[in-house]
Amino acid sequence: MSSVSHNPAEWAHGSGAAREATAETTHVASEAVARYAFAGVRLLIAFEFLWAFGDKLFGWGLSTPSDAAWIRGGSPTEGYLGSVQGTFAGFFNPMAGNPVVDWLFMLGLLCIGLALALGIGMRIAAGAGALLLLLMWMASLPLAVNPFVDDHLINAVVLIGLAAFLAGDTAGLGRWWSQRRMVRRFPALR
Repeated sequence: MSSVSHNPAEWAHGSGAAREATAETTHVASEAVARYAFAGVRLLIAFEFLWAFGDKLFGWGLSTPSDAAWIRGGSPTEGYLGSVQGTFAGFFNPMAGNPVVDWLFMLGLLCIGLALALGIGMRIAAGAGALLLLLMWMASLPLAVNPFVDDHLINAVVLIGLAAFLAGDTAGLGRWWSQRRMVRRFPALR
């Protein structure tokens, strides 16, 4: 008996066993690609947060001029929150330049950025990052280019997805972090 199939439908797609093996290999390869793609997105968003922190702290001259750096007495929130117009101006404008808001904003940028970069505490980092981005999206309304969507809103949703798909486990310390006693006891720290 020959192992060659005489069924033309199997010629195009291979035998059942070959099809299953190919599907499994493709699934495994696709899963690995997805894991590394999510890890890449996680690291890019981490860089966004850490860059914003560094630029506002030191005034690297891109978004924040050096004379407006936080270490030189500038406020990291004054320019952005002070220039809010539209629906939420009454909410955000009074916060501009408030030292407590400055500290919370800068700590948020730093802690969210570090957690994303390391792949640890992803649930808290994703929640806090999504909240911060949602607030920044609200401050941007009305949007100049699109009536509803901008990068703040997209990144907020992406952060939740990264935490849900355990993006910190690939190219990060997430798997190691998840084995810590405190994290096993309080899964929200994952």
